[in-house]
Amino acid sequence: MRQFFKSSVLAVPLVSLSLFINTNVLADESPAAVPLYTESELIALINKNTHLQRVKADDCQLVQDIEARANKMALPSYQFLYGDMLAYNVCVERNVELGVYYMRKAAEQGLAAALEQLGRYYDTGRLVQQDKAMAITYLREASSQGNLKAQLRLVTLFNNGYGSPRDFEDAYRWLFNSMVADKATHKKIERALSKLAQKMPDSVVARARMPM
Repeated sequence: MRQFFKSSVLAVPLVSLSLFINTNVLADESPAAVPLYTESELIALINKNTHLQRVKADDCQLVQDIEARANKMALPSYQFLYGDMLAYNVCVERNVELGVYYMRKAAEQGLAAALEQLGRYYDTGRLVQQDKAMAITYLREASSQGNLKAQLRLVTLFNNGYGSPRDFEDAYRWLFNSMVADKATHKKIERALSKLAQKMPDSVVARARMPM
């Protein structure tokens, strides 16, 4: 009787120790919580076109938070991110129509990346029907915010015969005053501006070249 009592008492701490060890092992094996992106961090990811790679690298843990900030909070950077996720089947089921809807929502709030992307899509006919006039509308707005990709595409459209001459001066000014470190891009801009200048009076070109 005394022997059974002693062995039972000794078994209790051994069981407790076993549970403690197993709990710690499970805690170590569980994935660490991924912090939600700040607005500035997400916009930086979008501008570098690495936002979708980041969502995948985070093992799709933030899908519900992203959707809530896009849908309920209507944050433009999250609307753009969620729209891209839907359009390209990243961590969610693909839904191009809904994806473009969220891209438009972000553009309506003035997000330059969304304006540029929709302008590019309407220019090339990607995800939407090709519409050069609509492309110019979006690209012009993005260009006014200093988006270099939009500025270069807008001038290229004008050089290819699209758009109104009334917009040439602004487009020239925006691209001329852009700051570019890459030599190849700088040369591309020079060629585009030279071609656009041929469509404009010299006095308008001189005015467009004045510092902003």
